[in-house]
Amino acid sequence: MRLHAFKHPKRQQGLAMVEFTLVLPVLLLLLLSLGEIGRMLYQYNVLLQASRDADRFVASHAWDSTLGAVSLSNALQTQTKNVAVYGVPANTGTAVLSGLTPGNVVVAAVGTDHVRVTITYTFCPVIGSGNCAGSIPGFFGNQIALSIPLVATTVMRAL
Repeated sequence: MRLHAFKHPKRQQGLAMVEFTLVLPVLLLLLLSLGEIGRMLYQYNVLLQASRDADRFVASHAWDSTLGAVSLSNALQTQTKNVAVYGVPANTGTAVLSGLTPGNVVVAAVGTDHVRVTITYTFCPVIGSGNCAGSIPGFFGNQIALSIPLVATTVMRAL
């Protein structure tokens, strides 16, 4: 039997650099996409917590004992939207997420004894064209939208 000798080290000098150059863009794309997915999940978690806080606020104030049902006045809806966006009933402070406004929040009565708070927010990735309306070219000429709508809904019984 004949023993195979290893290739001479001089022949292998540039191979590692070529392999690294070919693999680096794929690794960077994977790293950036994992970071964006983590950022999106974080923002969704913040929205869900804001919707829970706002729903807890409106559930504690919406019950009208004389009617025996939920009563949502315009002032209560405005305060609930402010709790969802700013964390407090007043329109002060900074939003829990940049770009979130009271217009993104919907407060509604469900039946006679439940209230629902829905927050709709558009996730904008850092990579891409820099605005949410942008898209990147996909396979076969189809465009891939960069914006992803996030919707957090909470329903609670009025107290």
